[in-house]
Amino acid sequence: MNIYLVAGEPSGDKLGAALMAGLKSINPDIGFAGVGGPLMEAEGLDSLFPMEELSVMGLAEVLPKLRHLFKRRDEVVSHVLLAQPDILLTIDSPDFCLRVARKVSDKSPHIATVHYVAPTVWAWRPERAEKMAKIIDHVLALFPFEPPLMEATGMTCEFVGHPVVSEPVATDADVRQFRRTYGLGDAPVILALPGSRLGEVSRLADRFGQALREVVAQNPTARIVVPTVPSVAGKVHELVKKWPGVPIILDPRDVDPDQFASKKRAAFKAAHVALAASGTVSLELAAAGTPMVIAYDMNWFSRKVIASKMLIDTVTLVNIVSGTRAVPEFLGDACKAPDIARALNALMKDEHEREAQLAACSETMNRLGLGGDPPGLRAALSVYDLIQ
Repeated sequence: MNIYLVAGEPSGDKLGAALMAGLKSINPDIGFAGVGGPLMEAEGLDSLFPMEELSVMGLAEVLPKLRHLFKRRDEVVSHVLLAQPDILLTIDSPDFCLRVARKVSDKSPHIATVHYVAPTVWAWRPERAEKMAKIIDHVLALFPFEPPLMEATGMTCEFVGHPVVSEPVATDADVRQFRRTYGLGDAPVILALPGSRLGEVSRLADRFGQALREVVAQNPTARIVVPTVPSVAGKVHELVKKWPGVPIILDPRDVDPDQFASKKRAAFKAAHVALAASGTVSLELAAAGTPMVIAYDMNWFSRKVIASKMLIDTVTLVNIVSGTRAVPEFLGDACKAPDIARALNALMKDEHEREAQLAACSETMNRLGLGGDPPGLRAALSVYDLIQ
């Protein structure tokens, strides 16, 4: 049995590695080929070329590299057709991966196609599922409400769990060590997460700072902790100089990746509340049991286009998965510092609001597969059943 995998982002590399480990535990003789990152390579993949060549975000960044991306796409297609695997398994990165799947499907329709991570058709652009159904046989879904949406277009789909449920969570001992390291004592910790991309950090930093100034004014012993990522760490250091107090910045450039991951988990667990940009970080906070406020904005044109296509009234995954609206969010025109500050202050002091959020967080984790088999193994079993 041979499987050809294609991942184009670090998150896809992580999903692919867990899937490969699961498949090897079922059948050690399965062979792998394709494109992946260091985690997939550690599981035995000899990547056709460095995955980083595909990790390009945003129109302005993609356009200069289009010719090279097309060349890599055609190279992958030729490699798949030569290998003739039992399954072509693409992981997220739909702009690249689904184009590969389309060309392979056109030329070798007998090769089964699987896509890991369903498109967010429940949020916007539902027509994507119908287009995908023309080239994909089976979908591995991260959310429990996605299979019916995929199956309605003719694909098979299985919910395999979200990877957040298999991530380690900091212990009380980790939290005590974190507090000692940064001299926090018993001070309430406010976690600030203004994003992982330069544009969003630049856009949100001032509003986050203004909101936090009002919160610290009412909670003068509070300390602000800001975990960041390498690509924006320098900008974060510059922007938070205007924030109240002396924010503690967790900079991944200062330590090795494992140490940073451990420190970040401890910060999440130690926090009394969090102010975060919209994204999957809300699930990480839910896993840590940290109440949160979500705030986000984008440029005027993107805001209007996306608002006109949205099918849901919330973008926060905790709200969507739990079926509640427990997490307050301030998006677009509503992303205003005084309103954000009021929501944070309420979470700092109102036990009823905190308990409602914590209940929603717990329900979210349960619905995403907490306590069951690891998502990587569930995904592997789904793929193996398809091969059989």
